[in-house]
Amino acid sequence: MKHLPIFLSKYFWEVDFASLDAEKYPKYVIERILEYGDIKAIRWMKKNFSLDEIKNVLYNTRGLTLRSATFWAIVLGIPKKSIKCLSKPYLEIRKLFWPY
Repeated sequence: MKHLPIFLSKYFWEVDFASLDAEKYPKYVIERILEYGDIKAIRWMKKNFSLDEIKNVLYNTRGLTLRSATFWAIVLGIPKKSIKCLSKPYLEIRKLFWPY
């Protein structure tokens, strides 16, 4: 699984997709698919990463929108209070830069 299938290239527009190594950067790949992925991308992610890896990214990421983080918390059965990007201190910092 070193290289990603071409249908995922639309989620990694700012990097050289051909050289993106999913084994070296699993957090980045999972985070991007959680945020932007369609059903095909999500199926691929579930097939290539363990549920524990996916949950670990969700627990520790700060790169998801509130909407995506909340959605995945519900889908994966994770309490929202245990997800960093949904924690109160992080939300307060976020409001300083984007008060909407």
